[in-house]
Amino acid sequence: MNRLKDKVAIITGAGSGIGLAAAELMSREGARVLVADYDAASAESAAATIIEAGGQAVPCAVDVMDDTSVGDMVEAAVHEFGRLDVLCNHVGGTDPRKDLDLLRLDMEEFSRAVDLNVRSTLTGSRHAVPHMIRAGGGSIINTASVAGLVGDVLQISYGAVKAAVINITKSIAVQYGPQGIRCNAVAPGAIMTPALLDNLPAEVIEALKGYNALPYLGAPEDIGYTMVFLASDESRYLTGQLLVVDGGMTSQSPAAPGRRAMLPTA
Repeated sequence: MNRLKDKVAIITGAGSGIGLAAAELMSREGARVLVADYDAASAESAAATIIEAGGQAVPCAVDVMDDTSVGDMVEAAVHEFGRLDVLCNHVGGTDPRKDLDLLRLDMEEFSRAVDLNVRSTLTGSRHAVPHMIRAGGGSIINTASVAGLVGDVLQISYGAVKAAVINITKSIAVQYGPQGIRCNAVAPGAIMTPALLDNLPAEVIEALKGYNALPYLGAPEDIGYTMVFLASDESRYLTGQLLVVDGGMTSQSPAAPGRRAMLPTA
């Protein structure tokens, strides 16, 4: 408890899934949280849940693809709580029905992916950094993905924009480290979020377990706990890094699941 006492955090995409888990966990550790989401009702519901549990939270409707909306979000947090210590640029993604392979990619979806994932990370950070400098430092946490580290047969835009988020993270860390601002990214693997459950057939989700080193898929809280660590002073000497939280998916050889059957049974 109280690992984030007196800290003020903004979390985008906090109305559900990983963002909601991070907001609830940070609040539980003493942070005052601005719960930001495109869906105002989801933000309000999440904030109400946190308050009911004894935490401090305010909801905020935000369109992370609109610079003015993002600026208003940051100003709302500072106005409400007096400072800003933590920014989680979490919202992102692409439409898997339009983000296909190279030749079948919808280029309008690619442009949207850049705005939703890359521009939003830049914009949120640009608005947050001056307040963090005034506060004597802070922690920016960006959500990347294992898709930014490997190639795939689909979602070429998603992999590209998440790779960009990783590089932006390193640049912010280098540029503003002297002012006490840390910037790190988290790369989730397969996490049982509403988005994953809505977009992947049950048989595909079950098959994903075979590609992990661990025998299960992640939960939103697994990424939320990582974000709590990055927000806390426990990670004070960690910056410019990518924490891959994927159950060992990117560590495992593609041959490993089949070779496991070759092990002696006794």
